[in-house]
Amino acid sequence: MKKRRILIITVCVIVIGIVLGVVLTRGGGPEGTLTTVNVTRGDIVKTVLVDGNVAMFNKAYLSFGVTGTVTEVLVEEGNNVTDGQVLARLDAPSLESGAEMAGLQVEIAEGQVEAARAQHEIALINWKAAIANTTLEKVYREQVNIAEANWETAKVSLEIAELNLETAELNLEKAVITAPFDGVVTDVTIAEGRDITTAMLASPAISLVDPSEIELRGFIDEIDVAMVKIGQAAIITSDALPDAELSGKVAFISLVGTIRAGVVSYATTVTLENTVAGLRDGMSATAEVVIERRDDVLLIPNRTIGGTLANPKVSVLIDGQVEEREITLGLSDGINIEVLSGLAEGEKVVLPTSKERPGGFFMM
Repeated sequence: MKKRRILIITVCVIVIGIVLGVVLTRGGGPEGTLTTVNVTRGDIVKTVLVDGNVAMFNKAYLSFGVTGTVTEVLVEEGNNVTDGQVLARLDAPSLESGAEMAGLQVEIAEGQVEAARAQHEIALINWKAAIANTTLEKVYREQVNIAEANWETAKVSLEIAELNLETAELNLEKAVITAPFDGVVTDVTIAEGRDITTAMLASPAISLVDPSEIELRGFIDEIDVAMVKIGQAAIITSDALPDAELSGKVAFISLVGTIRAGVVSYATTVTLENTVAGLRDGMSATAEVVIERRDDVLLIPNRTIGGTLANPKVSVLIDGQVEEREITLGLSDGINIEVLSGLAEGEKVVLPTSKERPGGFFMM
């Protein structure tokens, strides 16, 4: 009997100890252990990522079109140039003399055309004056035909001379490298006094890039591609320039998928609307394409949501007591979510513990 009483007392002491431990651990009520966040008001943006690289797509690799000796190199790497600016020249005396000779031939041919035209007019006058005389009319008619033929021949000769001049001037232009657009010199592989051989004509002598026209070329995951449309705005960030503020628009989405690391994705181009110092061709970058935006709405973290997709719920702390409440949700950016109804600004929403609900669920 005594042993039984001792056993009962021991059990009671243990139970009381457990209860006291729980109470002391909780600090006297729910509020002592619960972590809460306030329902806030702000903006929310849903985006789709395009991972890729910056590309300055307007590039030029310039070379001479004829052989010769380099007489002038007028630029260096890093120089800014303008459209039409002369960058380098070859010593080409034979091409210059050929162009001058072709010009003279054009002038001669023009004179011959004028002379033939005048002879044709004289022959017409003589023929009209001799129409009354049958014998003379035939003679002068023949002279008109001959003069007309000579005139046509002279015009053909002029056309040939003009083509020869155009060819000579084109060859002369091939001895000069000019900038095809405003840009920056990125490479110079020639030097004054160097001979340009036929084998070297295929290699770039001077390279240019236009830093004002930039694209981000990357890929969109197949899960997201249906949400992205041409013309949608995008925010671009670069790992190398984390503080840069860049904006752009979607310009192209491929219809053909590409398998990358076992995942289907679609090539996408985003044109940048501005640039910043330090941005370079080939840099890694990410574009956040803005799918939808809501301003000045009620927001809570995604991880506070419980329930189901069809019937989402949150736990609200009111006067030290936890109340479960059904809510209506809207747009999510993957971290926070819009609350359409069921909560008010400033209310405290309970964050679930990792055992209860690790991370909540994501609502589109």
